[in-house]
Amino acid sequence: MTTGDEIDPVTLEVLRNQLESVAEEMGQTLIRGAYSPNIKERRDCSTALFDREGRMVAQAEHIPVHLGAMPEAVDAVREHDPEPGDVFVLNDPFTGGTHLPDVTMVSPLAPDGEIVGYAVSRAHHADVGGMTPGSMPAGAREIYQEGLRLPPTRLVEDGEIREDVRSLVLANVRNPSERRADLRAQLAANERAERRLESLFAEHGRETVLRGFDAVIDYSRERIADEIETLPDGTYEASDVLEGDGITDEDVDISTAVTIDGATIAVDFSGTAPEVEGNLNAPLSVAKSAVYFVVRCVTDPEIPPNHGCYDPVSVDAPEGSLLNPTPPAAVVGGNVETSQRVTDVVFTALAAAAPDRVPADGQGTMNNLTVGAREGTFTYYETIGGGFGARAERDGMDGVQVGMTNTLNTPVESIETEYPMRVERYALRPESGGRGRFRGGLGLERAVTVETAATVSLLTERRRHAPKGVAGGEDAATGQNLIDGEEVPAKTTVDVPAGTTVTVRTPGGGGHGDPAERDPAALEADRLDGKLTDDGET
Repeated sequence: MTTGDEIDPVTLEVLRNQLESVAEEMGQTLIRGAYSPNIKERRDCSTALFDREGRMVAQAEHIPVHLGAMPEAVDAVREHDPEPGDVFVLNDPFTGGTHLPDVTMVSPLAPDGEIVGYAVSRAHHADVGGMTPGSMPAGAREIYQEGLRLPPTRLVEDGEIREDVRSLVLANVRNPSERRADLRAQLAANERAERRLESLFAEHGRETVLRGFDAVIDYSRERIADEIETLPDGTYEASDVLEGDGITDEDVDISTAVTIDGATIAVDFSGTAPEVEGNLNAPLSVAKSAVYFVVRCVTDPEIPPNHGCYDPVSVDAPEGSLLNPTPPAAVVGGNVETSQRVTDVVFTALAAAAPDRVPADGQGTMNNLTVGAREGTFTYYETIGGGFGARAERDGMDGVQVGMTNTLNTPVESIETEYPMRVERYALRPESGGRGRFRGGLGLERAVTVETAATVSLLTERRRHAPKGVAGGEDAATGQNLIDGEEVPAKTTVDVPAGTTVTVRTPGGGGHGDPAERDPAALEADRLDGKLTDDGET
């Protein structure tokens, strides 16, 4: 293999930025071309560029849980002998996917006739079939109930769409016209990558660009290794729980031991619960994504994200466990909720090694709300922001996506235009952030009235166990789900009549440091902003 040492630093930096721009342009193409608000408004999608060996070279700054798991998808496709002009589609969590709504497309890149890399796009489709509209059922017990399951399958062969495959997919989903458009947008994104790579070959020369693939990976590997070496060696342990699996309300343990040894980090989840009957199981690729995200956060988030960042990090979970389930385990909630708790647990473990770099607990949930008609006329899906945990030197952020998601919200105007729904309330939750020297971020309240009979699914967490404060900071408020004013479980699927109002109150973030040490001016600002009551109590 050619080493990155043969490229001078200036050329390396130019190529690094250009390769990242390829991934970014892919994402822009996907977002502009999509029809569903979940992609075009919330941007629940990710794009990346890989080399011919299946190593990630560059990614757009999209969804952490998508990106860290993408290498598994490329590896799965490479086992099927892809040819120039092919595009593979997949969503099977046991063969390169994460959960079924995340549909991935992998295209070999061959600007000059020989495969030199892969373009990958992953988008959360608002429905992929299954037992409920939106394909996010709270009570699923096996993956067959969650939707259409696609192992790596040629959707495009020799440059031509296979209509038999596309027809098969569209026959098994609700609102097939929207799904067709979103699939077309993903194809366009991948095609954009090949055109951009061809222009880079023309600008720099084929061999220089390919050496650049190696060089940017080597650069990130060296930088992440240097950062890890600054952390004290040792084994750091932590544990937390999920609030039931959608079938029972019993807590489900997630435990980890994180070992730092020189320039490497090994994360062991052998103390974690066995796979569960419900759908909170998470494929190992999802657990890896969460670990990679945390390691980048506690080292240097500015290091270019690619395969080099992952090389010094190993992740292990026993087969048949919550974080390495076996078919036909249900997994749709593992991608969105279990990944969040894995993030919390690994952050907590590493707090002992890097206390100033680890915030208090954020909301620790994606607050998944899905509303749809069984006849397939519409499916609305949203992850709702909440509080970010306070940091060692500043307050947590209010009403943001936390951890393994990085989406925007769906604008009120879009919801009311695209769906038979009316937004009654969308506001920050006063007093929901944990008090401390630095205050935790506030959660949100979103209330929507569904103007037609529909199915509502909620997959949420932190309704019993509050996000924790650190260093003397107080815990945040827990979340709450209500349907027509009556509290419902954290994980529920229910058919509702027209006129039903669904309210989701999201958790805040934990506080950092002794509340008595908070700056009086900051306390007064909290009161003026409505974040505290008049007496300063939360």
